[in-house]
Amino acid sequence: MKNGMWIIALVFLMAAGGQAFVTPSETGFPPDVGGPQEYRQEYRANTGQEYGADMDYIYNYLAPYGNWINLYPFGYVWTPRYMGYQWRPYTNGHWIMTDYGWTWIANEQWGSIPFHYGRWGYNDYFGWFWVPGMVWGPAWVSWRWNDQYVGWAPLPPEAEFRRGMDYSSFSFNIPIRFWIFLQVRHFLYRDIYRYTLPYERNAMLINYTSSHNNVFFRDNRIFNEGMGIDVVRRFTGKQVPQYRVMDLQQPGPARIAGNDVRIYRPAFQTVATAAPKNFLSGDEAQRDLAPARIFEPQPQSPLSSQESAVRRRQAEEMTLLKKTQSQELVYRQQMRDAELTQIRDTTEKAKIRQDYQIKMAELQKQHQAEKQQLTERHKQDTEQVKQVIQRAKQQQATRKSKTKGG
Repeated sequence: MKNGMWIIALVFLMAAGGQAFVTPSETGFPPDVGGPQEYRQEYRANTGQEYGADMDYIYNYLAPYGNWINLYPFGYVWTPRYMGYQWRPYTNGHWIMTDYGWTWIANEQWGSIPFHYGRWGYNDYFGWFWVPGMVWGPAWVSWRWNDQYVGWAPLPPEAEFRRGMDYSSFSFNIPIRFWIFLQVRHFLYRDIYRYTLPYERNAMLINYTSSHNNVFFRDNRIFNEGMGIDVVRRFTGKQVPQYRVMDLQQPGPARIAGNDVRIYRPAFQTVATAAPKNFLSGDEAQRDLAPARIFEPQPQSPLSSQESAVRRRQAEEMTLLKKTQSQELVYRQQMRDAELTQIRDTTEKAKIRQDYQIKMAELQKQHQAEKQQLTERHKQDTEQVKQVIQRAKQQQATRKSKTKGG
């Protein structure tokens, strides 16, 4: 019965596919309200230990890779640094099938924790942030797909489940911009970042796809298998290797050897006194981290090459948008032609053609709106990037001047 309740909990969480765009509107997390979201469930590590590390370890491990923020109402949250232009969670990596379903293999050095524990949120001022959690999962995402597209979205901070909750009244929305879509034939690619569609396409693709979440409970862990392996084989025309998840003792990139994949997945313990050694208030984050929402230059790389990378990514986004739009038009026409071959009545055929013309006109209007939205975003982002680059150059010049003067 206990296991069943947890399955019911996550079904409610992952079946939701709402389109509301919600962002935290309050900052300045008060000192007497605190602690990470636990997202707790019954758990025993394979080693028989009840936990492998505590929150202080997470705070210290992630500190070099980003900024901790005291953000109401979540407590201490973390946002990564130097992720490049318009970075999104669960894009820089690839999927593999394991005995826990589709498992995310991140390219980021720090990815073994934030993509397998906790939740992700978005703030209009400083962008994506991670809310710590205690429970490991192959990927905390919700899934959608059809025979053309597959999409996944990180579960938002409000997707929490606890023993004793009234699940019948529990619901939440996944914001539109959380969804990551690509053509399903690219799903098994190792460089799927190159094929993820700009989020201007999300509103249409959410309505164009269906929510498909397949929740399991194994070894006291809940996980969402997502697309079945047979579905992926059919859509991609490829065989799908299957791996057994084994424990990795230290955080870091997953390691695949033969049929095994070693992943860092201890159970974390909540410690009431744990806190980051350095953190920003919500107001400080809004003021100091705003440029990172769009672009944050890496000090080690030439600014000119990083600016060129932004323009290259923008061109890739526009190309992907136009290409998939064009393919949708062809696909709809093929579907109409296939339907017409099954019908002999001329009156019914005429009606189908008329309906098709109306739907195609609506689709083309949606496509044009997406192009306009993406063009406008690129203009705004380009201006923002120029300002950031100029500021970085001024800082470099100031440091050189001080060095010479010293």
